[in-house]
Amino acid sequence: MKVYENNIARLQEEATKLAVSDRRLSTARLLTILAAGFLFYKYLQTEEFLFLLSGLLATITFFMLVNKHRSVRWMHELVKAKIQINEDEHSFLIKGDLNFDSGDEFVQHDHPYSYDLDFFGDRSLFQTLNRTGTVTGKRKLADTLQSIKSPEQINESQEAIREITPQVEWRQHLLALARLNPDTYESYSDLMKWAGKQRTKMLGLLNVFSFISPVLMLVGLGLYFFYSNELAGRISLLLGLINLGVVASQIAAIKGELITSTKIEHLLRQYSFLLKEIEKHSFQSTQLKNLQNKLQSTHRKASRSIHELSLLFGRLEHVQNIFAGPILNGLFTYHLHVLRSLAKWRRLYATHIEDWLEVIGEFEQLNSLANFTHNNPEFVFPDINSEQHIQFENLGHPLISKEKSVTNSIDFDNQKFFILTGSNMSGKSTFLRTLGVNMVLAGIGAPVYASKANVHPMPVFVSMRLSDSLSDSESYFYAEVKRLKSIMDHLDNEQSFVLLDEILRGTNSDDKRNGTMEVIRKMVEKQAFGGIATHDLEVCNVTNEHPKILSNKRFEVEIVNDELVFDYKLREGICENKSASFIMKKMGVI
Repeated sequence: MKVYENNIARLQEEATKLAVSDRRLSTARLLTILAAGFLFYKYLQTEEFLFLLSGLLATITFFMLVNKHRSVRWMHELVKAKIQINEDEHSFLIKGDLNFDSGDEFVQHDHPYSYDLDFFGDRSLFQTLNRTGTVTGKRKLADTLQSIKSPEQINESQEAIREITPQVEWRQHLLALARLNPDTYESYSDLMKWAGKQRTKMLGLLNVFSFISPVLMLVGLGLYFFYSNELAGRISLLLGLINLGVVASQIAAIKGELITSTKIEHLLRQYSFLLKEIEKHSFQSTQLKNLQNKLQSTHRKASRSIHELSLLFGRLEHVQNIFAGPILNGLFTYHLHVLRSLAKWRRLYATHIEDWLEVIGEFEQLNSLANFTHNNPEFVFPDINSEQHIQFENLGHPLISKEKSVTNSIDFDNQKFFILTGSNMSGKSTFLRTLGVNMVLAGIGAPVYASKANVHPMPVFVSMRLSDSLSDSESYFYAEVKRLKSIMDHLDNEQSFVLLDEILRGTNSDDKRNGTMEVIRKMVEKQAFGGIATHDLEVCNVTNEHPKILSNKRFEVEIVNDELVFDYKLREGICENKSASFIMKKMGVI
């Protein structure tokens, strides 16, 4: 928290200095252009060469100040973006504010675990982790959260996250660059469509003409202005009209190259800055170096290539300028040269664009996980094993504040599957979610909320929050049976970690009890890890059939001074106390 407070103070001071520079440069620009105008006016009056020379120097100075001013304003915007980043982090740690994208578009009701564990949406795990600024980064983070990695990949991710976690300034710089010109799914899609288009070909004669015509134009204008050759002037005028006609014949091809998104030039510039930061940074971990090497797949750096494309699109858009377009094309067939350069760029680099942007996305999702690690220094990276051992000590839910969180320990070394009982509101569902979320975090290379963890990564399946589907005419019961069938089918092929919460709620008590017990027997038969929560204490008798594989665990509640007291501590055995009738009486329902 202190690092964010210090950053805010330092960056605000820097922003103040840049704001002063901004105002001074604005004033200097105004004075310089006024001086240039005055000097040219005096030259017209006196024809003194000194006034002309001074006017030209003032004009050059003006354009230099314009470039400097643009750079200062860009730096000012970057610093303000960094201030916002630090304020968001500080606000999150102090008040729990989540000023980050929630990833609603990634909700999948049929996903094995992400919907049941609330991975996306308001106050979700995704929103807590998300520190991405690009479409690819956001998608990469969502994809990462929805798939378990291999042990080798987990170890590589842990190494990468450990490396960049303390590099707060670099990580924030990367995020600030991404936020300067936020991209959209539309702009990303437009860029990918452009890259995939068949490249525009210019006819041979047209290609030759685009080089010869500007040379002839310069010669003709030189003869006219320096030697007063009127014939050269008339020929130059005719050639200018011919140039405009030739360019006009290619206007469909030129406009066909324009991407519909108006900010594509700035967006590509942003991508180039991000790529440059990744290219020039020094990394030690295998995963980060491999990602960095992907940006060296051509004869020059990816950042330079993307920056060139940004410049080309900027030049291409001049065709829509009613003043610059006719002048540039009349003199130099300007847009034919831009069209040819774009065609060459597409031929050389178009197949690499998606890979380059994927690298940005990978760094952003790793940045998000590193930020999560930095904000939770008490979390631990689990040891990854191949001996089917799963153990958590002092396990908690990462989305519950440390002040309110109650931790529990659990070991699946001997008994691989537990039956969890407890009264209403005693913590059963929260504990299942806690297990599920931390198993996934362990499976993607992130730290977990525990004092110690040893995990054998495996697919995770959760059935907790199914609902009726009116659009599919599907009942709650049938939806749940389908989910259970999907889990069973997967268990036939691969050992998995399964969490079930009060299954078969859409049927009568006897059917529910018998069905639940049969499901548990199937879990034993298919060697599943995990657990099931139930209110039916008779279900716990199944443990007698497989005492070495199944265990009973419970959460208890006490009534103290006519009030329910929950300690949310996991215990061995079957629940002994009930609370439903007591709660209904307290609320006047019965």
